[in-house]
Amino acid sequence: MSRVVAISNRVSVPRGVAAPGGLAVGVLAAMHAHGGAWLGWSGQVAQAHGELRHTRRQGLTFHTFDLTRSEYEEYYLGFSNAVLWPLFHSLLGAFHYRASNYESWLTVNRRFAELTAQVLLPGDVVWVHDYQLLALGSYLRSQGVSRPIGFFLHIPFPGFEVLRALPVFGELLAALLAYDLLGFQTRNDLRCFQAAAAAVWGAQAVESDGVRVGGRRVATGVFPIGVDVEGIARTAASAQATEACRRMTAGLSGRRLVIGVDRLDYSKGLVERFRAYEHFLASYPEHRGSVTFVQVAPLTRTDVGDYEVIRRALEQAAGRTNGRFADADWTPIRYLNRNIPHATLMGYLRTARVALVTPVRDGMNLVAKEFVAAQDPADPGALVLSCLAGAARELTAALQVNPYDEEAVADALQTALGLPLPERRERHEAMLAALRAHDIHGWHRDFIEQLLAVARRPGGPAVMPNLTPAPPGPANDAAMGAPRGRGVLKGC
Repeated sequence: MSRVVAISNRVSVPRGVAAPGGLAVGVLAAMHAHGGAWLGWSGQVAQAHGELRHTRRQGLTFHTFDLTRSEYEEYYLGFSNAVLWPLFHSLLGAFHYRASNYESWLTVNRRFAELTAQVLLPGDVVWVHDYQLLALGSYLRSQGVSRPIGFFLHIPFPGFEVLRALPVFGELLAALLAYDLLGFQTRNDLRCFQAAAAAVWGAQAVESDGVRVGGRRVATGVFPIGVDVEGIARTAASAQATEACRRMTAGLSGRRLVIGVDRLDYSKGLVERFRAYEHFLASYPEHRGSVTFVQVAPLTRTDVGDYEVIRRALEQAAGRTNGRFADADWTPIRYLNRNIPHATLMGYLRTARVALVTPVRDGMNLVAKEFVAAQDPADPGALVLSCLAGAARELTAALQVNPYDEEAVADALQTALGLPLPERRERHEAMLAALRAHDIHGWHRDFIEQLLAVARRPGGPAVMPNLTPAPPGPANDAAMGAPRGRGVLKGC
């Protein structure tokens, strides 16, 4: 059996409890199934490059290293999170491109490749994760790595007219040709990638299950990431007996709980959600005093200015709503800016009557899936879900809304609170079936099996094409007049 070597921006080393993040849970499940190693940034910032550190946990090997201060500011904050993150979420208001940050991003991708080459063994399969490491595959090939290399994008892939806002979009597309398999969350993400490939290399480059450029064929597929359905159900049920969950229930004083759980990020639609909840209380006064909205939003990326703006906006929105509607014994919104243990959080989700999951753009959104898995099937809560989240493609029995329409979100919350038990059960059963059809174990199994199948095709994975853009023409107007830089399509 091939060993899986996972590479991601950050490494989550197990510390006696299940890793909370979707990427972490998925990667660890793949490694336990196949055996393997995980390499990435430690999360620490150092004055200079240090040695690669090795840790053994649960029969797995974790390889970590530190970033320097300049790498952290330019690779991580400057390009990954101020360029790629907003670009891929189609939120160009937060897009801030600087060529020097891009060069640093390339340098760190090259460093990842050099460190990865040190730990690879014959027979390994390499699985690269997410937008921070889009260029890693090309640097692994330059290091002489000929093993199968797959890439999975956890966030959305943007439409081409958004993608071309990035001056180096052609270089990034070309770098993806180094992989043997590209995985996306949804069919729409795959279509957006195919449209970009057609614009750059011509429609003839796009095939039903891959792209072919300069003699190089790269397979593509849709692999919606899931959750550990049975594990979450067990955790959520047992967590309700814990002190933390008992305190939560006691604090509600019999009121119904509406819950939101998100990282503090502008893609999560939190400001819009708070406005919608205020509109709900104004429009449906019968719920005042009988419903409490708890929003858990831990602070992340505090060094990025756009996130501080969101934090202040949310505090103002919560203060306005509470000042307008609160009573002596009731606070409409409880806004928590801290991390909560994953098991406790699953208990909170099970307690909730409604989950508000309303991102303005999301690759998948596992909170929506965790909420469904955590519910008591005999008396489940209702899910209000953004139609702009990847999870909406699977959870079609949720009450789906446009997160920008605060009146529609308020009306959906009113509907969710009034759903009769038979309909809640019916909706929950349908969503639970969807979760089981694409759970976390199937996600990594399907990806690795397809990567191995692709790697067995004749020709091998190491040959790289001549990365030449398609000629200008009526069917390829996006590439018209585009100059070539670094050997690939550059600019707009």
